[in-house]
Amino acid sequence: MYYILDNDKKIVKATDKEYTEFFKNPDARRVALDEINGSRISTVFLGLDHRFDEKGPPILFETMVFGGPLDQEQERCCTWDDAEMMHTMMVERVRNA
Repeated sequence: MYYILDNDKKIVKATDKEYTEFFKNPDARRVALDEINGSRISTVFLGLDHRFDEKGPPILFETMVFGGPLDQEQERCCTWDDAEMMHTMMVERVRNA
């Protein structure tokens, strides 16, 4: 199952062709990007469900840290709003690390 975001950042089921077109624009899937204390914190829309047990809503967003003491830390969630909050929380973790 493929997913894309509409203009209001709402999740929409998509065909493989729609998914491919959507992902040609990396800015369309970026939630946030920050650089703090030598670490880069990136939160993006994945477009593929990362909930592997199939119980619950699709997990479609990921925050990941590159560099610094929390290198490779990651969190995942289901909605754009949760992704923004998740990003903010990870930024705070990096600041405090």
